[in-house]
Amino acid sequence: MQPVISIQQLNKTYASGHPALQGIDLEIRQGEIFALLGPNGAGKTTLISIICGIVNPGEGRVLVGGCDIVRDYRAARSQIGLVPQELVSDVFETVWATVKFSRGLFGKKPDPAYLEQLLKDLSLWDKRDARILELSGGMKRRVMIAKALSHEPTILFLDEPTAGVDVELRRDMWSMVRRLRDRGVTIILTTHYIEEAEEMADRIGVIQKGRIILVEDKQILMHKLGRKQLTLHLQQPLATIPAELDQYGLELADQGHALVFTFDAQREHTGIAELLRDLARHGIDFKDLQSSQSSLEEIFVGLIKESRA
Repeated sequence: MQPVISIQQLNKTYASGHPALQGIDLEIRQGEIFALLGPNGAGKTTLISIICGIVNPGEGRVLVGGCDIVRDYRAARSQIGLVPQELVSDVFETVWATVKFSRGLFGKKPDPAYLEQLLKDLSLWDKRDARILELSGGMKRRVMIAKALSHEPTILFLDEPTAGVDVELRRDMWSMVRRLRDRGVTIILTTHYIEEAEEMADRIGVIQKGRIILVEDKQILMHKLGRKQLTLHLQQPLATIPAELDQYGLELADQGHALVFTFDAQREHTGIAELLRDLARHGIDFKDLQSSQSSLEEIFVGLIKESRA
């Protein structure tokens, strides 16, 4: 299947000499939710801005739906909806006029029924005659999404879409994102709320210092890199771990009331059985145990630390 977005050896250096992007190769599939993660200044917004035609690319090539973003700018841009980080809109216009105007910018024929349903989906229909300046921050964010979707794009970019919004709006937005994906819209998002990427994304990309350091299916990534931990809650607290147990790399937790054993769940022999036998041999009894797997946030932090080393 041909990717809906294809990026080949993309480089971008600003006039200051700062290399914002270096040798980016990336393909994004039709109908997936792709999360791009990275610390501030990693190049996320620059990459999105180039694909959307806001920032001129340096070297390399970017295709959107088979259209070159430089040679076929209009055809490429017409396929894209963008929700930027900043809330930028004509504050004196009404919600309806703003969304209607955005649709017209892309040469789309008027379709009041589509715009009505769009505003209803975003809980904006009751605010259609309100001016933008009268809306709360959360409502203004909804208007930005409505503008991005007004011309029925097949690709939607969400650049930190839930930054500074309340929990209710965040839930509404992700419900809408799921519906869009079900209709075949490709979603690319950047976010600092890593739990959202963990819940929503099909694939994860990690960018650091202008380079893509990893792209992987979310489930495969968490399976490959996610550590598992076994926590044993002890009958009696320990002041120190016996030297004879050093081979297990145990850690004391909960002021000595718990032992934490980190293991690789993919291995045939995890070492758990041997550990439990050795604990019994040393008279260390436990009253409960539980296992957990590292979150995407822990994996992400670990990857960033490795890339900085």
